[in-house]
Amino acid sequence: MFFAKLEFFNPFSRSIKDRPVYNMIMKAIESGEIDGTDTLYEATSGNVGIALAALSAVLGLKFRAYVPKPTPKITEILIKMFGAEVIRTKFETIDPEFINFVKEEAKKDKAVNLNQFENDANFEAHYYGTAKELDEQLKSIKKKPEVIIAGVGTSGHIAALSKYFKEKYGTKIIGVVPAEGEKIPGIKRIETKPKWFFQVKVDKVVEITTREAVEGALRVARTDGLIIGLSSGAVVKAYEKINPKGTTVLIFPDDGFKYVEIFQAFLQEAQDTTSSQTARHQSP
Repeated sequence: MFFAKLEFFNPFSRSIKDRPVYNMIMKAIESGEIDGTDTLYEATSGNVGIALAALSAVLGLKFRAYVPKPTPKITEILIKMFGAEVIRTKFETIDPEFINFVKEEAKKDKAVNLNQFENDANFEAHYYGTAKELDEQLKSIKKKPEVIIAGVGTSGHIAALSKYFKEKYGTKIIGVVPAEGEKIPGIKRIETKPKWFFQVKVDKVVEITTREAVEGALRVARTDGLIIGLSSGAVVKAYEKINPKGTTVLIFPDDGFKYVEIFQAFLQEAQDTTSSQTARHQSP
């Protein structure tokens, strides 16, 4: 039996990233790091940028998002809708070099870099929020999670889930990353050294290709009527590959509307392949 936690019901970015972004901003305001007139700089591949742009608009802050070159155009549009600035960089993915680049840009311009990749408010938001909420949701239907499958991004939510549920129930934790040479928005390979991943126990890491992530998202759309994101699709494919026993929870970080360009390309490729096969079959 498996359940999916649908994190796209969070209001600002329609993703799990609302949780750490809100916590990082509130803690920075409480500590005086943000005084109400600051500009925020952040390295982001999407959802953190959208959440930061939305909350900056609410709080009257300025925000500049630094994004990797392959970031979907719709992500840039959404960030700009909130009045924020987007810098599309030369970087192909977010790695330590990219993170340090944004740190230096913030230091040079006297901006605030909350740094989702190293800020412990990220982990805390999931340990005291996401994990506890999931525990309460499962208790309401008298279930305990035997397996949790989640993507590895900053590692904030998978590490918090691991610490919380292993302490309480000894839950098995499965991490999902892109296969070597592949790019899946929202998740990264562990070679990028996500901070909290190495502070907890993750029992197994499953590698998923971009195509598999798309296939996972399409399967859920066509069987459950839900439009889920690519990292969620990757989690679905990991579940199918390992076929775990017992009560399993899949973490779906966001919906799929930000990735329509990727889905369109996949669907067009599938249509072209079908048309080509039909033409060959009909040729004399």
